[in-house]
Amino acid sequence: MYAALLLHKLGKEVTEKNMESVVAAAGVGVDESKVKSLIASLKGVDIEKELESASLMASAPAPVAGGAKEEKKEEKPKEDHAPAAEGLSALFG
Repeated sequence: MYAALLLHKLGKEVTEKNMESVVAAAGVGVDESKVKSLIASLKGVDIEKELESASLMASAPAPVAGGAKEEKKEEKPKEDHAPAAEGLSALFG
């Protein structure tokens, strides 16, 4: 998939031959069946349109449950009275 994106970015045609060249240049063994499968799955796909759609989805704010933003209640920090209680018990035995 990265090879296909790289070819697209460079303005090259995404073909089996070009894909195999990119993968081989990366120093990785070429699995011809995976290349053929990827090329077949990309047939008729407008890569530029798909990339634009993906970037729009990534930048859109996530929906909030219930349709409205939940207000967070401000919590006051709890005071720890344990040290004070220990000091009082020392005074009164």
